[in-house]
Amino acid sequence: MLKFLIKRILYSIPVFIVVATLTFFILYCVPGGPFDSEKKLPPEILLNIETKYHLNLPVWQQYYQYMKGLAQGDLGPSYKYTGRSVNEIIADTFPVSIKLGLLSFSVAISFGLFFGTVAAIYKESWIDRLSMTASSGGISLPTFVLGSLLIFIFSILFHLLPPALWEGWSYTLLPSLTLGLGSAAYIARLVRSSLLENVLKDFVRTARASGIPEKKIVFKYLLRNSISPVISISGPLIAGLLTGSFIVEYLFSIPGMGRYFVTAVTNRDYPLIMGVTLVYAVVIVVANIMVDLVSSWIDPRMREHER
Repeated sequence: MLKFLIKRILYSIPVFIVVATLTFFILYCVPGGPFDSEKKLPPEILLNIETKYHLNLPVWQQYYQYMKGLAQGDLGPSYKYTGRSVNEIIADTFPVSIKLGLLSFSVAISFGLFFGTVAAIYKESWIDRLSMTASSGGISLPTFVLGSLLIFIFSILFHLLPPALWEGWSYTLLPSLTLGLGSAAYIARLVRSSLLENVLKDFVRTARASGIPEKKIVFKYLLRNSISPVISISGPLIAGLLTGSFIVEYLFSIPGMGRYFVTAVTNRDYPLIMGVTLVYAVVIVVANIMVDLVSSWIDPRMREHER
């Protein structure tokens, strides 16, 4: 298992280098500069600012300085938040985004497994049809529409939950539901299909012929064998929930990385854009490594395949 983990970590290093390089050159090729504005600065002041941030150097020197700082864990200064480094901004906002992502992931997994299992058990009943209709709605509804709808129902109509900000557990419910329900709908359909496929296999017939109670067959044998597709998509799912939090954080005024990323794009704060992009790349790679570890633990054939 350790060898498997080390190999996965070594494979991820070129990914980070490619992401950092592509992000740097894409932002370098974007027309305009980070200090361009409607009110133009005097040339002397603009030159002093560009010298301070090494923007007057040739592109290869800027790239060298950036990669050198990156190797030392220094993501550079923010162009727009004067006196703050990108490391400081990410350190302040990353815990908020991770908390929102994990809560949304919990919503997606718990709702998806529950409704997918119930729909499979009561196949072709009104419960099945209602669950699948709700999941179709959850998949097709954009997060900003779902979020606005939840705010209207729970905050404006019934005054049950706060509509915005991030000041306690009650503030986390609406953003987590907004971000997690769409993925829950997808997982519910996946679990239902997988359960209905496995229910026809020999081990289920054998279990029923042996007189094992139906509940035990479902929860001990069927669900365990049907959960592999959900584990396989967990890595991309976490990545999707984190990158999808941009809109949700902005909608609910949550002080997370997604909100800073949006303002960094509009303000052309290039170091902050590159820093947030790299952090999301790390999160995605780590999530995929964890999924690989769990999958190899459940199915030892994966470890054998890697050897």
